[in-house]
Amino acid sequence: MINFAQAQYLFLILLIPVFFLLQALVFRLRTRRIRKFGDEELVRQLMPSYSKSKVWVRLVLFSIGFFFFVIGLSRPQIGAKLREHETKGAEIMIVLDVSNSMLAEDYSPNRLERAKLAISRLVDKLRDDRIGLVVFAGNSFVQLPITTDYVSAKMFMGSISTESVPIQGTAIGEAINTAMRSFSAQSEKSRAIIVITDGENHEDDPVAAAAQAAELGVRVFTIGVGSPEGKPIPMDGELLKDKDGNIVVTRLDESVLQEVADAGNGLYVRAGNSEFGLNPIIDDIRKMEDEKYSSIVFEEYDEQFMYFMGIALLFFVIEMLIGERRSKRHLFKR
Repeated sequence: MINFAQAQYLFLILLIPVFFLLQALVFRLRTRRIRKFGDEELVRQLMPSYSKSKVWVRLVLFSIGFFFFVIGLSRPQIGAKLREHETKGAEIMIVLDVSNSMLAEDYSPNRLERAKLAISRLVDKLRDDRIGLVVFAGNSFVQLPITTDYVSAKMFMGSISTESVPIQGTAIGEAINTAMRSFSAQSEKSRAIIVITDGENHEDDPVAAAAQAAELGVRVFTIGVGSPEGKPIPMDGELLKDKDGNIVVTRLDESVLQEVADAGNGLYVRAGNSEFGLNPIIDDIRKMEDEKYSSIVFEEYDEQFMYFMGIALLFFVIEMLIGERRSKRHLFKR
């Protein structure tokens, strides 16, 4: 596996075509200047030592050297060896509601963005635990498979929006079942599902799904996002209306979320503006017996940049030694 520690420098390779375009432009301007002095062929005979072909050869050599120089500058690394890494922790599946109701502005800037921020902060606190992400609305799918790659987890988090699931609705039960199927084969003890939603379920029976999860040893926690008073849903600069033209108000349904948490042997927390509710749930998960996980990881990346720098230097030296003049045997040819 090759990794570039400073991959941003790879964009410099795009300069190579520019070198050739600039050289072609120089030749064109040079030809115009020669024509001002007189006959082009006559002027060229007065400069017998100049070799246009060598200029192109030098440019090709320089470009090859520049290519290897950029590769070296990007610090290519190779995983020197594989190692089985064993850790202890929990497997946590975050189940996030991305229905339109999550656009309500009970929180700043809205329910969904506040939830994403809280999950991102949670990821920063994780060490050896595995985390996965399921998004749902009218149906659900796995946005991030269970992993310890926290960088990827935060990257996937940034791409989530209400358009992540095309079918609108709030199918909490199906989302719990999707999360259940997403745990790794290694996990048996410390498994938890955290459902983040406003609780307005219109599709299925989330309480039954949570109870089934509890029977299999998975605890289901719920976080209620929103307020009982409710808020309208801003959509495309306007407030969402129903088919009768009335403004839709989305309200937090705490009773459903409490029932889901009770059936799932978990805990219900209502999200606040300052404390979203993930911390007490994570503290509860920490009390569960840690599971042992093993994974194959690359260890001790070997730096490879010096080899590419050496090749680049070789081409630069050859390019300088060639020069732009013709060889003497051609200059004094009878």
